[in-house]
Amino acid sequence: MDFELTKEQKDIQKAAREFALGEFPEKAQEFDRTETFDRGIWKKACELGFVGVFIDEAYGGAGMGFFEHCLITEEFWAVDAGMGNAVITATFGAELLRIFASEEQKKKYLPPLVEGKAVIGTAITEPDAGSDVTLATTTAVKDGNEYVINGSKMFITNGTIANYLNVFCLTDPDNPDRHRRHSFFIVETDRPGYEANKLHGKLGIRANDTAEVFFNNVRIPASNLVGRLGDGFKELMAFFNLTRLHICAMAVGIARAALEESVKHIKKRSQFGAPLASFQVNQFKIAEMATMIRAARNLYYEAAWLTDKGKMDHALTAMAKWFSGQIAVKCADHALQMHGGYGYIDEYKVQRIYRDAKIVEIYEGTKEIEKQIVAKSYLR
Repeated sequence: MDFELTKEQKDIQKAAREFALGEFPEKAQEFDRTETFDRGIWKKACELGFVGVFIDEAYGGAGMGFFEHCLITEEFWAVDAGMGNAVITATFGAELLRIFASEEQKKKYLPPLVEGKAVIGTAITEPDAGSDVTLATTTAVKDGNEYVINGSKMFITNGTIANYLNVFCLTDPDNPDRHRRHSFFIVETDRPGYEANKLHGKLGIRANDTAEVFFNNVRIPASNLVGRLGDGFKELMAFFNLTRLHICAMAVGIARAALEESVKHIKKRSQFGAPLASFQVNQFKIAEMATMIRAARNLYYEAAWLTDKGKMDHALTAMAKWFSGQIAVKCADHALQMHGGYGYIDEYKVQRIYRDAKIVEIYEGTKEIEKQIVAKSYLR
């Protein structure tokens, strides 16, 4: 399949790269160490049109495809994963609203995301419900014209900074079909009973906010239901089929960063009287990294292209997700190995790359879950 980028797509790619290079390197190490982020950088990214490009023009977005969103994501992660993630995931949940929200909800919640006035998150995972989301126990109980939400969520992106979250709730616990027991609701985080505690000490992407959140009799209007009651699982799977694509782009981006740092290092450093780049063992690692990156990019390009054409291939998306995650971790490992002892100290960017890379094999569906999806599609 021909994936020659259009001039507009190349311009987007170039602009995203230039923005990231101009904003991220100077602060990346500081934000990683302090687990903080300058939201002014996110606002600037919004002003320049990098945030939420997949949101329709009617709601303030650029009306582009998810492919373009992935191009931006890859460029951001190729410069710094933590800061890139803090910017790109400010719309984490807009994908769900774009597909399933009512017109009134879209007009209310989508424009502020691209204007730099609001951040969204999506609360799915719980302490005892990760890969099997049907075990989620956070409840939403109808009370007149309201729903009352109780429970807790874990590892929630933007939990302490989001203005609103899409929350995956148990609404029909006795339904014999476990895939019809849950629904999504929009919960504004300034409502009484909402609490979020920032998680500290993450292995990587430390500039990006992650939290444990609690709902203690949080009341929301019934109109905050997203889509149809009981369709939460179906909506979540559609959401994941999009968000897993930008995880692929993240993985390819950080693998690129690993390759770039490796090339720079082995060209300037010598051992045994010769540049490290002259040793075949390092040349082979560079060749492997470049090949894996290209293969992973082609996988996710095809999956994103088909998705934007309305021909989503669930198995292909799962293939792209687990493979790109795997190559990101492998490229980071190769890079650290070529840096030797220097790669083990945080003055060198490769140490941060190594820590940041692992997350792409975990969130939005572990590599084991993705392989199950692929296998079932063929065995079916």
